[in-house]
This record gives sequence, structure tokens and C-alpha cells, in this order.
Amino acid sequence: MSYNSFGQLFRLTTWGESHGPAIGCVVDGCPPRIRLSEADIQPWLDRRRPGQSRFTSQRAEPDQVRILSGVFEGETTGTPIALVIENVDQRSKDYSDIRDRFRPGHADLTYELKYGARDYRGGGRASARETAMRVAAGAVARRVLGEAVRIRGALIQIGPHAIARARWDWNEVDANPFFCPDPETVPVWEDYLGSIRKAGSSVGAIIEVVAEGAPPGLGAPVYGKLDADLASGLMSINAVKGVEIGAGFASATLRGEENADEMRMREGEVEFLTNHAGGILGGISSGAPIVARFAVKPTSSILVPRRSVDRFGSEIDVMTKGRHDPCVGIRAVPVGEAMMALVLADHLLRHRAQNPDAPDRPRLPRN
Repeated sequence: MSYNSFGQLFRLTTWGESHGPAIGCVVDGCPPRIRLSEADIQPWLDRRRPGQSRFTSQRAEPDQVRILSGVFEGETTGTPIALVIENVDQRSKDYSDIRDRFRPGHADLTYELKYGARDYRGGGRASARETAMRVAAGAVARRVLGEAVRIRGALIQIGPHAIARARWDWNEVDANPFFCPDPETVPVWEDYLGSIRKAGSSVGAIIEVVAEGAPPGLGAPVYGKLDADLASGLMSINAVKGVEIGAGFASATLRGEENADEMRMREGEVEFLTNHAGGILGGISSGAPIVARFAVKPTSSILVPRRSVDRFGSEIDVMTKGRHDPCVGIRAVPVGEAMMALVLADHLLRHRAQNPDAPDRPRLPRN
């Protein structure tokens, strides 16, 4: 199976299956002499780890990462960085009933039609378990970007219940099990997800990721656009069905004078009075915060019987057993952050390669 790599100069390749002995990745292209240890990676994995509340899968994976190569005496060497996480809480027997059955909403059918074979245990390679390695690699990407670039994500809608943006507080994101920036919406989501879970069903969500401090100049016209690569990275996350940058689809409802982000000079730098563009103009970062949102569909593994077929062509009903997230969007927040970090790190290195003499934070020339 090909296409397991992402990025150009800063390149991630992941491997492993949901119920295999381990999952892992190789990060290639990381510059040398960057301080890096397992302690720099583990906190980000802990945010994505399952079983931390009743609103996520109860699969008890510690997700302890090990660095196998590419780091010597606490610094990157410029060689490939290999990371691995052992799988310790597989319950493959939970999936024995669907060995020959195709679950609606899953990749079971398409994998079978494409490859003629599939790992039915938890979805195999199609499982969201793979995203743990994206988060691990994203931690490396954050080290490449440096502390000046801050990437944060938040869950802004579950099912029909959206947050009130006027109450947005980043300090609240890590204070509740939903990564929710609006404390008043948390009890609403708790009640709603509780009822969804009792019904054996699931629900979708919307996540917003913001990168502050990214320098202007990242990205390239036409086929190297920063927003195109960011959309590709976010769209590659399991269960994602839509991506938007800045105002996104809402920009279609705006007039030209509303949508155009006006500018002024503040202390020698350009300041945007609004940010409908989401920090990207013509595929190139402007220096304003980079804002992206993505929509995650409801978890397809549910206890409600659904009509389907099996690999022998018989019509059947399917009910999925096992441990699953009633809203996979919750744990997608740190994954979205990781993909933002991976894309920005890749474009930062590409920008430096094409413009080796350019400052990291270019400014307009003075009169």
C-alpha cells in the first residue's frame, strides 16, 4: 500500500495498524541540533490518548512514545527520526463478527474493492489509531517552528450545538474533556453526548485550529499554496468531510468591502483589521493568525443496526461491537493541531530553501 507519507522537505511516513503490535512513524528532513526528547512529545500524545473521559473510547492505551533514531545526546542529528508506540489493549475478538461484513460509513468496502484484502480488526490501517503518530510527529514539527509559533485547537460544535464565540476563552480548552473554549457550552455537550451514547449512536463535530506567530511568506503561488497543503493535511484525518480557511464558506455571503481585510501600519508592521482570509493570501501566509476549521462526521461504529452487505453479496444487518468514541471530533483536536504544525514546518523549510537570505520575519521596506 503506497501513499503513507506526507510533506516534502519535512516529511512524515507512518506505519502500523490498530490491532498490530505497534504503530510508528519516520520523520525525515528535521534540521540538526534541535533539542528533542520523549518528554517533548509525550504531553501532546497524552491530550489525544483514549479513555480519559466517558465521552471517548475506553481503549486503555498509554501511548508511551519511544525515540529509536535521529536523536543523539538530546539533539536531533539531521537523520531520520523514528518513533514507535506499542499497542497494549487490543481486543481483536470484538471484530470477529464483521470479518466478512462491510460496516456502513467505514472503509471496509472500499479497501476490499481496491486491495482484495483488509484487516477487519478495528479497521486496520484505516483506524484513527494511526493519528497518534501524526500527533507525535507534530510535536517534532513544533520544535522546528520554535516557541514564536503557537498552535492551538478547540472544539467549536458538537452536532447542532455550537459555542458562543463571544465567550471564547483559550484558558478553558484544557479545563474540560471537550477542548471547549466556551465554559457555558460544556454542560450542554455533556447532556447531549450522554443521550447519544445511551442510544448507542454517535454525532459529528467541528474543530478550529489557529496558528499565531507564523511568519509571512510561507507557501507559494499556484501549486504550492499553503492553504491547499493545509486543507490536504486536515482532509487526510480520519472522518473529516470538510475543511475551510478563514471565513471559508461564509465568505460567499459577504460583500467585497466586508470580505477584504483592511490594513494599517502598527509599529513598523502590517496589521490586518479583520482576518477573513485566515492569514493566507494568494496561497502565502500574511503574518496574521492562520485559521482553519474542519468538520468530522459521526463515528461510523455504532450499536444501532444498519443495513449492509457481506463479501459474498448477501444483504445483512450490521451492528458494531467494541469500544468507540460517540464523538470522534473530541480527540481530533490535537490531531488537527499536529497537521497544522506539520504543514507549517514543511513550508518553513521550503521557504528557507528558496529564500536562504530572507529574514524569518520579513518586513516592508521603509521610505
